[in-house]
Amino acid sequence: MDLFSLLMMTIGAVVALAMVVFAFAGPSPQRAQTRRIAALRDRHGDGATVAEAQMRKITAGRVQTKTDVAFGRLLPNPAQLAKRLAMTGKDWTVGKYGMVSAGLIVVVAALLWLKGAPVMLALLVGLAVGAGLPHWLVGFFIKRRVAKFTAKFPDAIELLVRGLRSGLPVTETISVIGNEVEGPVGAEFRMVSDKMKIGKSMDAALQDTADRLGTPEFQFFVITIAIQRETGGNLAETLANLANVLRQRGQMKLKIKAMSSESKASAYIVGSLPFIVFGMIYMINATYMQGFFVEPRLIIAGLGGLLWMGIGVFIMAKMVSFEI
Repeated sequence: MDLFSLLMMTIGAVVALAMVVFAFAGPSPQRAQTRRIAALRDRHGDGATVAEAQMRKITAGRVQTKTDVAFGRLLPNPAQLAKRLAMTGKDWTVGKYGMVSAGLIVVVAALLWLKGAPVMLALLVGLAVGAGLPHWLVGFFIKRRVAKFTAKFPDAIELLVRGLRSGLPVTETISVIGNEVEGPVGAEFRMVSDKMKIGKSMDAALQDTADRLGTPEFQFFVITIAIQRETGGNLAETLANLANVLRQRGQMKLKIKAMSSESKASAYIVGSLPFIVFGMIYMINATYMQGFFVEPRLIIAGLGGLLWMGIGVFIMAKMVSFEI
């Protein structure tokens, strides 16, 4: 490799890293929104303090930058991606996600090419890392936040039951939960309370949260509230039974997780072992393994192996996956 090619690849890697840094350190729509709210406070006095708290929660994620629009045209299904990013509870946007993915693709592909890997292999690995790693991280943060929400949700329902039994209305008790409970549960109930303060009905505000979270536990809660408002009855007693059911559901999930942990570990080992062996042999003798990227018969054999490997991993994943 000549000096010019090395220089060009280095410049490309630096530009990609700069894009990643810019994605997380550049101007954000939240700052622009804060400036607008500050101007509103200057014109109308302290009355804008409530508007600041409500607008920051309710309109979060709606303001799109030019980067969001640009990557929204390139990425598949940007609306679903924006929904998944909102489920993480962080201020990630489609633009930041796209810039991080593009930076990972360029950096990984450039590093592998500089190490002597074939161009096709470098591009494939770069695409796999750039598309898979951010998607996996988003899914990881979503699962962690949903797990925290599910663990604390029965406590929030019991707090709601105590408030109803003491004579507080449902809307006021929801506001109390948002202020008293920490973590994702408090954040979601505060958002519901803020939506109701600006005129949205309780059923619609709760359903918006249920659609965003996507958890059956919260959907049970929304259905219970809706049925009680239509048919009447003792809401406190119904919610107390719901909290008990959700706790038993959580205990059953933990039991199933413990019983299936050995099978999941075996599936992980069997699924990752061929790739680990391939990588180790490639590090020891790269010339020997490069035949899989230039020899037609080896390419066909490798694709067939990946196909059967994918089928086997899919079957094992279904065998150790249980729905409650």
